[in-house]
Amino acid sequence: MDGCSPSVSLKFSGVITPSDPQDKPVLIAGQIKNLVKVKYDLLKIKLEPRVSQEAYLAALASLHPSSSDTVSLYLNLATLGALPLKCSRHNAPARPHSLTKIARSATTGTDEYIVIVCEREEVFASACAIARAFPLYSKKTQRNGITIGNPASLPPSTTNSIVTVEFIIVGDDTSPLSEKDLVTLDVVCQGIRLAARIVDTPCNEMDVDQFLKEVETVKNELNVSSVVIRGEELAEKGFGGIYGVGKAAVCPPALAVLSFTPSGATQTIAWVGKGIVFDTGGLSIKTKTSMPGMKRDCGGAAAILGAFFAVVKQGFTQNLHAVFCLAENAVGPKSTRPDDIHTLYSGRTVEINNTDAEGRLVLSDGVAYANKDLKANIILDMATLTGAQAIATGKYHGAILTNSQEWEDCCMKAGLLSGDLLFPIPYTPELHFSEYASAVADMKNSVADRNNAQSSCAGLFIAAHLGFEYPGAWIHVDMATPVHCGERATGYGVALLATLFGYYSSDRLLQTLGKSVFSDCANGDDGNVCKKIRRK
Repeated sequence: MDGCSPSVSLKFSGVITPSDPQDKPVLIAGQIKNLVKVKYDLLKIKLEPRVSQEAYLAALASLHPSSSDTVSLYLNLATLGALPLKCSRHNAPARPHSLTKIARSATTGTDEYIVIVCEREEVFASACAIARAFPLYSKKTQRNGITIGNPASLPPSTTNSIVTVEFIIVGDDTSPLSEKDLVTLDVVCQGIRLAARIVDTPCNEMDVDQFLKEVETVKNELNVSSVVIRGEELAEKGFGGIYGVGKAAVCPPALAVLSFTPSGATQTIAWVGKGIVFDTGGLSIKTKTSMPGMKRDCGGAAAILGAFFAVVKQGFTQNLHAVFCLAENAVGPKSTRPDDIHTLYSGRTVEINNTDAEGRLVLSDGVAYANKDLKANIILDMATLTGAQAIATGKYHGAILTNSQEWEDCCMKAGLLSGDLLFPIPYTPELHFSEYASAVADMKNSVADRNNAQSSCAGLFIAAHLGFEYPGAWIHVDMATPVHCGERATGYGVALLATLFGYYSSDRLLQTLGKSVFSDCANGDDGNVCKKIRRK
């Protein structure tokens, strides 16, 4: 795409190679307790002749142990970064948010090295953290060789640089990463950067047409099957949610599905993503301050596309469907009006009392399709669904809502291992679903009391169209605020899904992560959760 050339390429390595910071700058980062385990003799091939042993040890001793800290070893070409030692139980042990921040601040925009010192179980989250530090999308221009804007925010798009990430493993298992492990890191990070690029791209470039082209590209790369239902065909087939939200836009709305169905599969998993390429709020229009940034409302669908690419590329063993609910919530003569009643794919009727509560409408069609047509026994939907998510779980933790205690526990563990953090919100349909009571339809689409567990209620609306009696596992992830950090997308969700469903992967690294998730959440029986789902 024009303006989206990969100005930075990431390369992962399990060994330390000689380099001179004068030619290729270097960042060395890790927790102080890990940095002190690495002898200077191992690092000197990255630092000499610019940095002596005495200078390095003095810099190491000066680092602050309780917060992210950096110290210059040689101009801005060699930097030592310390990750905070303190890590609470709801933070990822790899401290990925701090690592991303340090990597962003230390980048020079040229070919460079990042040396990460960590324990083996922190490698995956650390690699994903680096991927988030180097977004792909940019429309910056140059005048007389000078980049317009802040060059530290993104390397100039007219240059192509390589960031080589090298790992030094400390702890009990110090064996180097295998070539297969490095390939896995590369593929997952490609998925993260793909998702972030889509989210960063404005709607005049990333409309429904272009999103479908992104889906088509992944389809061709993986050689999987696909289905696209679009425009008036959505209305004809009963997808009243997606059609009602997107019918006023120039680009017609669409339901797109990618399906990977290997032989011998015993599980059918569906990931359903909210893909609102821009959200004006419809006739319940957003204000001039709340509308900017709504290009990110496709973050759930973007994450699912990136994760589907990664896990299928690395060898998935079960049926996996990625369902994309794509629309632009625009204002026009055909816009849905408050008081309109739509019939969704579930067959249930919805009285519209807020056209800005559109994500739940498109996702309801998606999960109903996953159940009725795809026969999925594990359904996960992911969405930038509610502003209330930031109030409920903050800007670093997505909100997890599910009908399964086991999957709730596993999701939280996967968040800690991947760096895509999650925290649960109440699942109590008997207490909260009454907020949608309607005198003329099965339900309204927005709650009566916005002070009553808004994020939980929003998720329950989706569950209602799947059916609260649904016998399989339903998992809802609201990631409205973790989808971005400042003005850049994070690719949130890709690493989470790759970790959470790694149990079903034939890839060694992803399977190790997945088994760790299930073993910790199933009292030592790493198949317990899966067996429960099969019995259902």
